[in-house]
Amino acid sequence: MPDRVTQLFTDAGCTGQLCVQTSDGAGEISVAADSRVVAASVIKVLVVLEAERQFAAGDLDPLERVNLAAGARAPGAVGFSLYQDDVQTSLRDLAVATLTISDNVANDALLSRAGIGACNATARCLGLTDTVIVSDLGTMIESLVASAGFASWPEYVAWLPQATREQQAVVQAQVRTCDVLNPDLGTRTTPRDMCRLLRTIWSDHAGPPAVCRRLRELMGQQLTRNRLAAGFAPPIRVSAKSGSLIGMIRNEIGVIEYPDGSWYAAAVFTQTGTTSRGAAAIDAAIGHSAASSIGLLRDPRS
Repeated sequence: MPDRVTQLFTDAGCTGQLCVQTSDGAGEISVAADSRVVAASVIKVLVVLEAERQFAAGDLDPLERVNLAAGARAPGAVGFSLYQDDVQTSLRDLAVATLTISDNVANDALLSRAGIGACNATARCLGLTDTVIVSDLGTMIESLVASAGFASWPEYVAWLPQATREQQAVVQAQVRTCDVLNPDLGTRTTPRDMCRLLRTIWSDHAGPPAVCRRLRELMGQQLTRNRLAAGFAPPIRVSAKSGSLIGMIRNEIGVIEYPDGSWYAAAVFTQTGTTSRGAAAIDAAIGHSAASSIGLLRDPRS
C-alpha cells in the first residue's frame, strides 16, 4: 500500500506524506508519517482547540468582543482579509471563521488571545511531540514575501499576474529558502501527530467533551470539499481542515466516519517544487490516497 500511495502522489506531480489510522490507533497505513512537514493552515485546529479549552476553563470569555482593524490584518483569499472596514466580532465566532473558511485574520486574532506558548504546551500535553507553532500567519506571510524581495503581500499579488514564467521561477527559488518552508524551522507537525490530535478530539480526550464536540462540529462545516472529501461519497461523513501555502504546500487532515459507526483519522501533506499548476490533481490525490488506505484497513485483501 505505501507504494500505491506514493505512486498517487507522483502521478499528481507532488511528493507526499500520509498517516491513516483506525479510531483506536491500532491499525495504520503510513508513508513517512514521522517526517516533519510544513503545517500551513491545518495548525488552526490546535489554535481553536486551545481557545475552546480556555473558554471552558474560564480563562477566556467567548463573548469578548474583538476589533479587527482594516489596516492590520493578515493576508488571505477569503473572509476578513477582504473586508475594507473595521469589524467587531466575538472570540467564539472567530473560531467559526478559523475552521470553516480558514480565515487567517480570525486565526491570528484568536492566537493572540490564546497564546502561542499555551498552544504549544497543549500540543506537548497531548503527546504531539513534533508539533510547534512558531508565529502567527501574518508574520509567516510577511516572511515569505520578504524572502521573495517584496515589501508587502499586496505588492507580490500585483506583480504575479504580470510576471513571466522565468521571473516566477526566480522568485520561487528564493521563496524555497525561507525558514517558513523549512519543516525544521517554521510552524510544523507530522502526519502521525495530526492523526493523534484528531483521535483525541473524536474520543473526547483533547479537552472537556463539550470542547471536543465543538471542534467536531466546526470541522464538519469546513467549506473545502475537494481534498479528503473527494475520495468519499455520502453517507460517509468527512470532517476536515485544509491547509495551503503559496501554491507549493497542499495539506488536509480529517476524520472519515462510516454509517456502521467506525471512523478513521487521516493526515495527508503534499509539496511541489514550484507554484503548482496541477492543484486539482494534487487535491484529488489527497482524497484518493486516504480512501485507498482506509479501504485496506477495512479489508486487508483489497
